[in-house]
Amino acid sequence: MRYTKNGNQVCSFGLATNRTWKEKNGEQKEETEFHTITAWNDLAEICSKYLTKGLKIYIEGRLATHTWKEEDGHQRSKTEIIIDDMIILDHKGGAAAPVGETDKPKTPKQKPTKQAPVEEEPALEDI
Repeated sequence: MRYTKNGNQVCSFGLATNRTWKEKNGEQKEETEFHTITAWNDLAEICSKYLTKGLKIYIEGRLATHTWKEEDGHQRSKTEIIIDDMIILDHKGGAAAPVGETDKPKTPKQKPTKQAPVEEEPALEDI
């Protein structure tokens, strides 16, 4: 974890995603991709305290691509995932532990309940 000049907390870490499938001939294939993840403020502190290598997590966020020109004139770019929420899917205790800026338990593709009304997006004519 590090801090910006304004005192905001920021934590960056790597995340690997794995995909496995079988070819038509029955051969098992596996593909791994590596991603740079960035968390801010309270979520950054949580990530720096609780995340360890090999831990399975679920994250929600947005993609951010940064481009710059190197001293040699080459154009470079990097895409990272800025996370808003995270769920630790496994840990030494065995149970899932939800964490995030909202601190509300969430599961992927969770549907809203009647107890928690969802704010509606404004209609096009309201914009």
